[in-house]
Amino acid sequence: MNQSLSSQSIAQLSTRLKGRLIKPDDNDYDEVRAIFLGGFACRPAVIARPVDASDVAQVVLLSRESGVALAIRSGGHSGAGHSTVEGGIVLDLRDLKTLDIDPIGRTAWAETGLSAAEYTAAAGMHALATGFGDTGSVGIGGITLSGGIGYLVRKHGLTIDNVLAAEVVTADGEVLHVDASSHPELFWAIRGGGGNFGVATRFCYQLQPVNGVLGGVLLLPATEDVIAGVMEIADAAPDELSIIGNVMPAPPLPFVPESMHGKLVMMILLCYAGDADAGARAVAPLRALAKPLADLVRPMRYPEIYPPDDPSYHPKAIGKTLFIDRVDRGTASTILDHLHQSDASIRVAQVRALGGAAARVSNDETAFAHRGQRMLVNVASFYDGPEDRPRRAAWVKTFAAALDQGRPGAYVGFVGDEGEAGVRAAYPGATRARLASIKARYDPANLFRRNQNIPPAVVGTT
Repeated sequence: MNQSLSSQSIAQLSTRLKGRLIKPDDNDYDEVRAIFLGGFACRPAVIARPVDASDVAQVVLLSRESGVALAIRSGGHSGAGHSTVEGGIVLDLRDLKTLDIDPIGRTAWAETGLSAAEYTAAAGMHALATGFGDTGSVGIGGITLSGGIGYLVRKHGLTIDNVLAAEVVTADGEVLHVDASSHPELFWAIRGGGGNFGVATRFCYQLQPVNGVLGGVLLLPATEDVIAGVMEIADAAPDELSIIGNVMPAPPLPFVPESMHGKLVMMILLCYAGDADAGARAVAPLRALAKPLADLVRPMRYPEIYPPDDPSYHPKAIGKTLFIDRVDRGTASTILDHLHQSDASIRVAQVRALGGAAARVSNDETAFAHRGQRMLVNVASFYDGPEDRPRRAAWVKTFAAALDQGRPGAYVGFVGDEGEAGVRAAYPGATRARLASIKARYDPANLFRRNQNIPPAVVGTT
C-alpha cells in the first residue's frame, strides 16, 4: 500500500538535501512535474532535485522509511509514465550534469541528468561518440538501463555494450561502484534490466571514434515495393549504416511538399558512421527505390543527427513493440492497410534493422536477451484525450497482432503500460530468473518498483 508523506518528513529531507525540493505550492511545480509524454497528470507530493549521489541516497532512504512510492526521472520519456507518480516522490536527476571526458583513453564519466544530445555534443568536440537513441532529449540514464538502440547500433552496438562501469545508489542508500569485477552481477543486471536495482547516478562509457557521418532524412513515397525494399537494404547493409524506417502520414514540415501533407510516406532516418563516399554508395540503393520526395541526407558532424527539441512538446501517444524477421511485400501491405484504417493525426509503423555489432554479443552477456532479433517494430498512435485513448489503443493492439511473425520478445525501452505480459516479453526465461535473483539481493523489498518491474525472487521458488 502506498503511504503518504508527512510534513515532518518533507521538512527533514529539505534540511538534508543540498539540491532543491519542489512542493505543490512552488511556482514552478507544474512545469517541473511534466514529463515528455502528455496524458500523465500525476501530482507528486514532492519533487527532489539532487546534486550528487549522497542527495540521491537521502531521497531513497526517505522513500524506504516512509513507504512512499518513488519514481526516478532521467529524461522523463517513459512510455508507461514511470517517470512520475501520484502522491509520491519524484527523484528528478536533471541537475546531475557533470561530464568528464578522457579523449586519450576514449572514456567518459557522465551523470545521468544529461540528455543524449548534451552528451553527444560534448563528446563530438573530440570526434568521439557513444550511441544512444534517435531522440536528443532522452535522458542517458533511462536509455542506458534499457539497452539503447540508436544510430550507432550496428556499428558500435547497444549503449550497454559501451558501458564500462557505473555508480549506483541501492535501496539501502549505499553508493556502489559497479563494474565487471566489483558487484559483477549487479553490473550485468543494470545493462538492460531497467531501473529495478537502484538509481544509476553516473556511467562510465567507452567512446568510439566518430568524426563525421552521412545522415539525415530521406522521404520516399509509401508503396509496398518501397517499404519492403528499404528494409531489405537495411537488413543487408554494412555495419556502418543504421536505418530507421517510419511509415506514417507526412507531417507539415518545411521540407515536405505541401501536396504530400497527411499522405502516407516512408520517412527514413539514417546514419552512416564512416567515410562519406562509402556512405553515399551504401545509401544509393535507397534513393533508387523511388524518386525522393525530400532528401536531407548529407555529410555532418555526428551531434547534428539530433535536431533541436521543443521543450513544450508533450504528445499523447500509445504504442506497442515487437520483433519480426522481415518486411516483405505482404508485410508492407499490412502496414499500409492498417495505417489507412486510422484517422489519428499521427500514426506510425517504425521498423529498425538490428544485427551488426549488437548481434555479435551473446544473449547472456547482458540483461538484453534479444541479440538474435533482426528487426524491431514500434507501432504507435497519437490520441486526443482520455475519451479517444481506448479506440487508439485497440487499433495499436490489432495492428501489432497483424504484424506478429511469431518472434517472442520485446525491447523494454519501448514497452508501455502492459503489465506482467510486457515485462515477461522483455525478460524471457533464464534472463528473468537471474534478474529476480539479483533483485532479491539488492532490493528485496522492491523499493524500485515504478518501472517495468521484476519482483525479487523468493527463496525456495523457481
